[in-house]
Amino acid sequence: MDGSDETRQLLREIRDAQRELLAEYRRVAERSLEWQQRAVARQEQIGHFSRRLVFTGGTLVVILMMLLVYLVARWWRYLFGI
Repeated sequence: MDGSDETRQLLREIRDAQRELLAEYRRVAERSLEWQQRAVARQEQIGHFSRRLVFTGGTLVVILMMLLVYLVARWWRYLFGI
């Protein structure tokens, strides 16, 4: 019976090790999921910021182009001597 007790003890140790491994896997999987959720939220924030930045930059470029056209039209005679 000594071999049978050793076998049972070994099986218990294997079972306990598998439970610990499964618990660690779950912790790692939860942490990974949390990091992915944070990354998605960060990407959404960056997307909103970049859209605002492009809109603001585009608006500024249009305004500056209109100012340039106005100034060239206003000072055409002095710039080109016509």
